[in-house]
Amino acid sequence: MTSPSDRRMSDAEALMWNVESDPWFSSTFGTIAVLESQPDLDLLRRIVEAAVAATPRLRRRVVEPPNRMGNPLWEADDEFDLDYHLRHLALPHDGDDRQKDDRERLDDLCCRLLADPLDRTRPLWQFVVIDGLSQDRSAVLIKLHHTVSDGIGAIKLAEHYMSPVPTPELPAPVDLAELMAADLADGDGSNPLLVQGLNAVAVGIKRFAEGAGAAVTSPGTTVAAARSVADQLTGSTPTSPLWADRSRHRRLATFDVELEPALTAARQLGGTLNDLFVTACLMGASTYHETHDVDVPELTVSFIISTREKGDSSTSNAFSPSTTAVPAGPMDQAERFAAVHEALTSRRSEVTGGGEVLGGLAGFANLLPTHVSTGVARQQAARIDFATSNVRGAPFPVYVAGAKLLASYPIGPVAGTAFNITLLSYDGTMNVGLHTDPRAVTEPDQLRDAIIAGFAQLLDSRGQG
Repeated sequence: MTSPSDRRMSDAEALMWNVESDPWFSSTFGTIAVLESQPDLDLLRRIVEAAVAATPRLRRRVVEPPNRMGNPLWEADDEFDLDYHLRHLALPHDGDDRQKDDRERLDDLCCRLLADPLDRTRPLWQFVVIDGLSQDRSAVLIKLHHTVSDGIGAIKLAEHYMSPVPTPELPAPVDLAELMAADLADGDGSNPLLVQGLNAVAVGIKRFAEGAGAAVTSPGTTVAAARSVADQLTGSTPTSPLWADRSRHRRLATFDVELEPALTAARQLGGTLNDLFVTACLMGASTYHETHDVDVPELTVSFIISTREKGDSSTSNAFSPSTTAVPAGPMDQAERFAAVHEALTSRRSEVTGGGEVLGGLAGFANLLPTHVSTGVARQQAARIDFATSNVRGAPFPVYVAGAKLLASYPIGPVAGTAFNITLLSYDGTMNVGLHTDPRAVTEPDQLRDAIIAGFAQLLDSRGQG
């Protein structure tokens, strides 16, 4: 029997769902799995069936309580159709695509596919097999809505369809009709939608009250949380004048960086791989501004803080976004790395300490009219120059339906910022997806090259000093 709490979106998930009524804030993200050969389609289907059986949100749709009384719910889709979610097409080679290589064509295609809105009346995911790459290679675009899972949860979900061996043991057959019948029966009767909605309102009020209580018992924590919320509402954080114009247009570029040299450089500079990642992005952004003769002393960066507890094997969301201003003017790369490390470390400790208060405020925000929450979200996004995310993948080779995985490129949601850059490590390589708004970043290839150069400079600094 599924508990009501398992069927209800968290406050953070509900906020993502609600603000998506503004098309700027699509929270769909994806991964491009590049394969050495074509996957066994029959095996892939059976593997995905097993994943659907093991992950309820892959077979459930979102239902909103009447008059938004509480958070949306995950309910069994009585018209679930696996064939709708599994798709198969070929990489185009016509027209302008003839002048591009496989990577550019694949990036362009997956960018367009990701931009197509998911049907909000169905389970919120797609698997798209893409044939037609050179050397008989294929790719799979895994497309997920952020309310289904976060980046770490998506990696855990990937364990269902990725294997450390080329010929995995076949999963047990799944009777989807029987599974759906059980799901539908489980959702009936004792917990009507309206009652769940009223319960959710009560929970939201309770959490907000608990947050207010924390203001008395933990004033330091509350000050940090309140400052985080104030930062989002006031608009005092500086942003790039180059990247002020935002749109729904998207451009994707992918590239690779060696992992071990990056880890070594980060240790020698006195920080983490994520510090090095954000520093390289900042160096690229700074170079981009210099190229365009624009002086920008600071840039505002958002990053993700995982709140997942050790041993948590769920695929649901467990993260907190945060923003910080980092220096973007001319400076030594070691100095810049130290400044980024300090900014991220300080912000992480503040947000982690204020997590309960922020959770209560998210619940409260969901009770506001949608136009108010989306207006605040637009105001916040307009002040974020770029978003970053860093996810750890498998450190060894894996296979998808018998085909070896060569690379796994993440595509993070831009969500009103100038660009999102996400890193996914896999088998000794950092696979990077740069997802830009080309109205803000008018020369996205130039930005990509500048960020790659930033990584190169940091890696070349090993052993110096």
